Amino acid sequence: MSDPAASSTADRPLPLTSPRTPLQLSFPFLREGSRVWERERKPPQPGELPSPLPTKRTRTYSATVRAKSSPVYKGVCKNFSRSQGHGFIRPSHGGEDIFVHISDIDGEYVPMEGDEVTYKVCPIPPKNQKIQAVEVVLTHLNPVTKHETWSGQIISS
Repeated sequence: MSDPAASSTADRPLPLTSPRTPLQLSFPFLREGSRVWERERKPPQPGELPSPLPTKRTRTYSATVRAKSSPVYKGVCKNFSRSQGHGFIRPSHGGEDIFVHISDIDGEYVPMEGDEVTYKVCPIPPKNQKIQAVEVVLTHLNPVTKHETWSGQIISS
């Protein structure tokens, strides 16, 4: 005769198990450039002040979208300090010099005085009264000065 305990276990459904890889959900607000996305920030070191300027890493998603939709301007690099991580661009159309942060420079060369650049602009919070250059691209290197790559190699142009 058959065992009644064996037939009752065969009739029961198997318990649900989770997949081997965890389920990863993607929400529309979790995208690069969003402050929610960047959770792996290190706590500030003693004596270190947080930067009030929005860099490419700390810029909000909406500010990034506004910057990308901005028109492209031309200008000349007035000065740039690699050790301080910022500099200024003199617009070709005239007006006030524009601040540029090291994280917003695209390309392999460190900007030097007299280099021609193209850039877009983005307002600097919290008052949004001043602007900052973003997506800065060196279009023509100044032939008088020696240039340096980000890796530290000196190249004469």
